[in-house]
Amino acid sequence: MTTAEVFADHRSHLIGVAYRLTGSVADAEDAVQEAWLRYSTAEGIKEDRAWLTTVVSRICLDRLRSAAVRRETYVGSWLPEPLLTTTEADDPLASVVQSDGVRMAALVVLDKLTPEQRVAFVLHDAFSLPFNEIADALGVSEASARQHASRARKAVAGAEPPPRAALAEQQEVLEKFLQAMSSGDIDAVMGLLHPDAVMVGDGGGKVRTAVHSVSGAEKIARFFFGLIRKYGFENDFPEMRPVLVNGDLGLVLGAKNGAAERVLTFTVHDGRVGAVYDIANPDKLGHVDFGLDRN
Repeated sequence: MTTAEVFADHRSHLIGVAYRLTGSVADAEDAVQEAWLRYSTAEGIKEDRAWLTTVVSRICLDRLRSAAVRRETYVGSWLPEPLLTTTEADDPLASVVQSDGVRMAALVVLDKLTPEQRVAFVLHDAFSLPFNEIADALGVSEASARQHASRARKAVAGAEPPPRAALAEQQEVLEKFLQAMSSGDIDAVMGLLHPDAVMVGDGGGKVRTAVHSVSGAEKIARFFFGLIRKYGFENDFPEMRPVLVNGDLGLVLGAKNGAAERVLTFTVHDGRVGAVYDIANPDKLGHVDFGLDRN
């Protein structure tokens, strides 16, 4: 096999590693492209996959450190960039989103970790890399790499989301939820929201969404109906289409009546909506095809 063919065989794996580490589609693609440039001129590589994973992880670590600095002045909640896929078998990202670890809810948990903890935890617990290779990626001793992973494990303990619901269940719940919203039935909406549901919005200070997380079925329902009244959506909802967002069912919404275009995704468990994620920051939606004239 040629160098390009070997790299192509590992590309989906590398995208999965990079996206889970950074939560950014753009950063993941850039990291993999940079790894390719290094790989194409490297010599004496014994294990291609291990070598490439280490290189990608190092690049992502630098990007995570830069992102941590940017978040100190970020307005509102920070959510990962949505990773949109189709159900087509030849979708190159389909294999990436099959893992529960790239769900929006799971990535939100990873955002609580330090860059070093995140790299150590993801590489070991998700991709089963040995600690000597993780230490190489972090530029620390093997003992330090183990410590980073251990601290990460303790930090996320009890915070991981419930298992992903089957897409058929997600579709049934989401259809009922949208029907209740469109009919103005606030009681039905509250009944479809888990009592401990949370709504997280990310507008980056550039477009309107919830600045702080909204918790509880009643508060979330009233928040949504407040938006419907504010933007005059009572009888004229914005154009929307269902998509897979990080492997879960979601919606792409077009801009309308002053409301910005956005991507919504949901966590469904026990037959109800447990979380709503509203990604509206335009900086995180450049790769999304809204199917509309954005001018």
